[in-house]
Amino acid sequence: MTTTQDILPQGASRLRIGAAITALVLLLPLTGCGSGTKVTRVDEGVVTDLSGRWNDTDSRLVAEAMVKEALDNPWLSNYTKAKSRQPVVVVGTILNRSHEHINVQTFVTDLSRELTNSQRVTFVAGKGEREEIREERREQAVHAREDTQKAPGKEIGADYMLKGNISTILDESEGTKAIFYQVDLEMVDLENNVKAWFGQKKIKKVVERKRTLF
Repeated sequence: MTTTQDILPQGASRLRIGAAITALVLLLPLTGCGSGTKVTRVDEGVVTDLSGRWNDTDSRLVAEAMVKEALDNPWLSNYTKAKSRQPVVVVGTILNRSHEHINVQTFVTDLSRELTNSQRVTFVAGKGEREEIREERREQAVHAREDTQKAPGKEIGADYMLKGNISTILDESEGTKAIFYQVDLEMVDLENNVKAWFGQKKIKKVVERKRTLF
């Protein structure tokens, strides 16, 4: 009986066996070993621009810069002198008019933090938060001890509302794209709809995709 080894030269048989072993070795990282996930904890202040999209750093820096600009504007000192008290401010709707999915609530939270911590205005809860607080007062009226109940009708009305939007312009060509972010905020007098302050912050990012050569 004639076998494969009888037909093929001994050198050719060894070459085929060697090729098969090499192929198995190359396949091992894709099958047996796999590619594990590596997680590295970094300081929250470290900029991690991985995709070029709007991120936590953009939200924080824009909120800090724009609230500072708003509170350094003459409308605040003019109001304080005229009324002999700090203005009461509430954050209204921040619209996402960009091409990305942006968690606007994170930006609203950053704005709220900066306004509250500034101690230069009296900051009150927004629309969504107020309903939860009112429900708590209703619960207290039924279940809480009378001397600890918080009566309704004592809320402080806002004098100004901070509202605005986030928009983008995208330009892309041959693996490189430029993303232009524009954040517009305005402080509106709730009594007469006068816009007491208008601020704008722009961010431009260039994202280059590296080509992999095989």
